[in-house]
Amino acid sequence: MAAYINANDDGPFSSHCLTRCRERSMHTARIRTLIRRAAIATLGASASLTNIAAHADEDCAVVASGLRAPIGSVLTEEGNLLVSETGTVNVPNSGRISIVSPDGTRRTLLDGLPQGTNAAGGDASGPNSLTMSGRTVYVAIGQGDTVILGPVMGSWLPNPDVSSPIFTSILAIHLSSAAERQTQGFRLTEQQQMSLAGGKTVTLSNGGGDRITVEVVVDFPDYESNPLPDLPNNVRNSNPFGVLVGQQNLFVTNGGLNRLVKVDRASGAYATLASFDSIQNRPGAAGPPSVEPVPTGISQVHGELLVALFSGAPFLPGVSRIKAVDRTSGDQSDFITGLRTAIEVLPVRNRNGVDYLVLENNFAPVPDFPPTGASIKRFDTPDSSAAKVNQCTLYRPTSMSLDQRSGTLYVTELLRGTLVKVPID
Repeated sequence: MAAYINANDDGPFSSHCLTRCRERSMHTARIRTLIRRAAIATLGASASLTNIAAHADEDCAVVASGLRAPIGSVLTEEGNLLVSETGTVNVPNSGRISIVSPDGTRRTLLDGLPQGTNAAGGDASGPNSLTMSGRTVYVAIGQGDTVILGPVMGSWLPNPDVSSPIFTSILAIHLSSAAERQTQGFRLTEQQQMSLAGGKTVTLSNGGGDRITVEVVVDFPDYESNPLPDLPNNVRNSNPFGVLVGQQNLFVTNGGLNRLVKVDRASGAYATLASFDSIQNRPGAAGPPSVEPVPTGISQVHGELLVALFSGAPFLPGVSRIKAVDRTSGDQSDFITGLRTAIEVLPVRNRNGVDYLVLENNFAPVPDFPPTGASIKRFDTPDSSAAKVNQCTLYRPTSMSLDQRSGTLYVTELLRGTLVKVPID
């Protein structure tokens, strides 16, 4: 989730926290950036598991390391994990998608994806979460360096020198199962990024007989006008984070604009399905009267969309929540409440119905070892008490993927650049 913090909000991950707390102080902006990195990756489908119970005597084993600020993950039909990596600070086009096999071997699928240094806190912002449908991978490209700090506290201006033309977009990557099994990787060039921005489909070859094609499904505006009394050209940045595939549509959370967007997969036409209002603080509690909602992870159950609202700094207990959204009308309601830093929700089917795994990111104001508050919680029903699944420390987790066949839960960690597995039955 390093790509989870929006320059305007306290959201999570690389796309960055999306917090508007920065309007109050630069310290809060930094918090937002840290949180944004914790960004969430969405699974987009319910999984099967008979029983979820933590092994208290086992550690979360590292499966793969050396990842470039991993944000999202998805399990393929071949049994591999695809991991989106937001990239390395001050290294342009270091965003990447990796293939991680069950034994932990990492191979590059696609390198050279855009990465820009985020103005809110100086962290990397590039590929956010990803999902897969058939042989097509959909990945959300975050805000990058599309905006810069304005002259007034809490203000933002368009960046006149953006490092990539495909920030704030959704890419579709088409690959064969043979390419997934054997490829040694592809690299996107700056010229090919320009071609994608111009509406062209790019075919990549690595010289070994492997090919993939890449296209832009939808290119969102980098920002929207948000005039202030003393700065009429102030803007609010866009930051697509979570993506879920429907039969004809994509559903995309935008942590920068606090929206859920519905995209026609064939035409790329899009419209706002739901907007999320600021979350009111509890009466008498410490902190501001309200915080930014910061939508991050998205999944689905029983025909409804489930959206995690990460909330913003100071990450007050009980403010974060999971929202249920009707995929047609956009009507929304609280689904799971009482959370603190929810970045993803995963419905898990079992013999008795559906359980819900909720991934919570860290809430400490600065990077800490061990991190504070990161956990995976299980809910038997939306209104039941939570049971903690992980008995090991998670270092700013950003996404979950469940292998139904082995009962293995994989979690990406932003802070250590690792993929770990959490033991469950």
